[in-house]
Amino acid sequence: MYESTQEDIVSLVSSYFPYSSLVTSLTTLQFELGNYEFKLKFVELCQKLEDRNLIGRIEKRQEKILLIVSKYPPRKQRRWLSTSWTPRLLFVITVIFVLIDGYYRTLGVNSLSMIGDPVGVAILYAWALIGILGVHEAGHLLAARMHKIKTTWPYFIPGIPVFGIPTFGALIQSRSITINKDILFDIAIAGPIAGLVIAVIVSLFGAYTSPVIDSVTAQGLYQTSQIMDINDNIIMLATLELFDKNGDDIDVIMSPIMFAAWIGFLITFLNLLPAWQLDGGHMSRVILGQKWHKIATYASMGVLVLLGYWVMAMLILVMSSRSPDAKPLDDISPLSKNRKIIYILVIILALLCAPIPSSILPF
Repeated sequence: MYESTQEDIVSLVSSYFPYSSLVTSLTTLQFELGNYEFKLKFVELCQKLEDRNLIGRIEKRQEKILLIVSKYPPRKQRRWLSTSWTPRLLFVITVIFVLIDGYYRTLGVNSLSMIGDPVGVAILYAWALIGILGVHEAGHLLAARMHKIKTTWPYFIPGIPVFGIPTFGALIQSRSITINKDILFDIAIAGPIAGLVIAVIVSLFGAYTSPVIDSVTAQGLYQTSQIMDINDNIIMLATLELFDKNGDDIDVIMSPIMFAAWIGFLITFLNLLPAWQLDGGHMSRVILGQKWHKIATYASMGVLVLLGYWVMAMLILVMSSRSPDAKPLDDISPLSKNRKIIYILVIILALLCAPIPSSILPF
């Protein structure tokens, strides 16, 4: 990166856009643009500005379209997050937690119906669960790279093995500001779609490996707290149906592999909610706008409370009060028509992944 003079910036902007007026200050250059299509050219300009440690944004004020160029804002990142060993350490801890969780879950299932060696099943469980989360984040990374958006490597978040879930997912941090609605949408949708594909594959194998017991036996195990009910979803019910394990007279005991799929579906569902800065929140922000995105966030919290995930609802409430949404640099250019149509698919997938009570786990 290198410093640019005011003349350099004016020359660069004028090579992309004709402007009718220019207002300068100590910190910004403000160009008044005409009312024409500028989405694609603005993306190219922003990339050139970033090389100069500058940032441009499009605003609409009193029917005027303004291009405002300023110095790139300081990147706020905690020192421990910026170190190269942090994502590696978190990944190792998460894998260990998943292996421990898989081992004890296999012991629990084996006490009811033998499914295999606990160590071997735990390794498969780790491959399945880390694979779902890893592919999810890889989807985000590939979409970001395609749009030349700089990001960190994924940060896996360790959970609570045995007594809860062994991981709370993963996240990546953007090192660039998203330029327009299309880019924000593409990066947001790429993760859940990629992870969902792997979750479906894992669900098929999990359905095959999950043992069944008759309903009478299941009722007795419920009463002695040896098994517990867990929220299922439509996709998992469909995979169980493929293996004739969805009858009224039987109950399915989730194998660890099936539980990995369940976590994958749950994380996909949560991410597709039109709330805050979740993946679905980014998509709803560029489609619904700032006002309706806020309403959708509150509605999503209500859905989570109804489903029993009130901790997640409270987390969204707290986080959304601190940083409501992600605003692209060009918040004026509309989202493309094809992406609006794709969002209908997002809604359908969220419904298919939504948890509903049905299956059981060894307690």
